[in-house]
Amino acid sequence: MQVTLAHPRELGDAEISRWRALQESDTAFDNPFLSPEFTLTVGELRDAVRVAVIHDGPEIVGFFPFERHPLGIGKPVAAGLTDAQGMIYAKDLEIDPFKLLRKCGLSVYEFDHLVIGQPLLGATYETYPSPVIDLSDGYGPYTEFLRANSGKTYKTTLAKERKLGREAGEVRHEFAIADPGPLHTLLNWKTDQYRRTGRTDRFSHRWIVELVERLQATRGESFAGVLDMVYVGDRPVAGHFGVRTRTTLAGWFPAYDTAFAKYSPGLIQHLAMAEKAAAAGIELIDMGRGAKEYKEKLKTGELSVAEGRLARPGLPAGVHWMMRVPARRARATVLAHPVLHRTADKALKTYGRLRARMAG
Repeated sequence: MQVTLAHPRELGDAEISRWRALQESDTAFDNPFLSPEFTLTVGELRDAVRVAVIHDGPEIVGFFPFERHPLGIGKPVAAGLTDAQGMIYAKDLEIDPFKLLRKCGLSVYEFDHLVIGQPLLGATYETYPSPVIDLSDGYGPYTEFLRANSGKTYKTTLAKERKLGREAGEVRHEFAIADPGPLHTLLNWKTDQYRRTGRTDRFSHRWIVELVERLQATRGESFAGVLDMVYVGDRPVAGHFGVRTRTTLAGWFPAYDTAFAKYSPGLIQHLAMAEKAAAAGIELIDMGRGAKEYKEKLKTGELSVAEGRLARPGLPAGVHWMMRVPARRARATVLAHPVLHRTADKALKTYGRLRARMAG
């Protein structure tokens, strides 16, 4: 195994084409967060991004995109934002993950949405469900699935959409919007949601805003940013921004105008998005890891992702373990326990309300 390290901007057309070919050769890699375009775009904004190009003789057999942080701590590209992480590699590739870390100058590789089956899994990790909507047979069969398995939710959502139309104006939906104006409306809603629920506002970081802006402007056949919005007349009421491959749309940033909360605009938007996505060739919507009520209502099944770390023996790995692992295990315990989860969520929302009052 030979490994060459490069910043994404140093990759040539041949490397990018090979990356794309490897990705499209295995359905396990069919996620836009594993696409070369995503890493290239993040690399334009983050100097820490690197790509390990893996060779077997003259042939490129894999790519390992990552971020290198102090003490040789490795993280996925755009860590904390992405719902699929890991290597893209040739089928049946045998690789020593510890040797790969050493060649990348890493003591630790930490992950929280690693694709199952990766050589990087090591021995210390936990798996979590990532709910999906299967559209491979089209939107019609999906609605039949909802009628059979989430009939009340489906019927109630349709009724609320009709009520929204009667009381507020004509309901319409736009998919794959190029205009950046609606994007910033969506991001403002998302910022309000983060603050309201006591979470950290991701869009307080300018590079994340710029990343989303650049991804929205990306319009390739194998990778594109996708913004869709639901309107009442000319007023936006709900929306979503994600990224797609030819056949998979990754759910990323959904949000809505809370003035319309009683109509469940988020569910209205997701059903409208699924219909348009299926018509555009999307076969799977990956809603991402995380226990959310709307995901449970809309999903047809689940994928699995892993959280953990791969570490080479040494002082940096020990320091990283003390700083990260106990806190991660405590968080996992809270998320796995319904009562603790509800209590923590309530505490965060209370904090959010208090923070909003102090800011006002």
